[in-house]
Amino acid sequence: MTNDITHQTDLPITSAVGNQLQSLPNLNMTELWKLWDQHFKDRPKHPNRRQLESRLTYRIQEIQQGGLKPETRNLLADVGERLSKIKTSKRLSTALLPGTILIREFDGIDYCVTVAIDGRFEMDGHKYGSLSAVAKHITGTQWSGPAFFGLDQGAKK
Repeated sequence: MTNDITHQTDLPITSAVGNQLQSLPNLNMTELWKLWDQHFKDRPKHPNRRQLESRLTYRIQEIQQGGLKPETRNLLADVGERLSKIKTSKRLSTALLPGTILIREFDGIDYCVTVAIDGRFEMDGHKYGSLSAVAKHITGTQWSGPAFFGLDQGAKK
């Protein structure tokens, strides 16, 4: 089987980048991890060599040619959230009408979240499938979205 990683794109690849991509299969694992650590903050939990080479190939080309446009990234995230078969959120018992704006101050910063027509939540140009996902993005930890935004105060009575 031929490793043809330099032909994964229609854009021209400079010879330096092409040489770097072609050298990936010849690196030992120590060298591959060293290269990985130069490009990524975290290591995968269950890595395999093919995954590492594939992700490094994309990253090296991304640096040379530029990555996806923000609108393309947002579109892909949007499609992924809509079509995901993993449903972790439950709908709010109190329906929020599209256009409703929720404001929450956290660590001295005001966050504005708008309820979208499709029932999802928008903040800073990104869509989230649940308020809990928004709260997790803001805080970095798992939260009940309705609790974070003060919507389930009736449950505390």
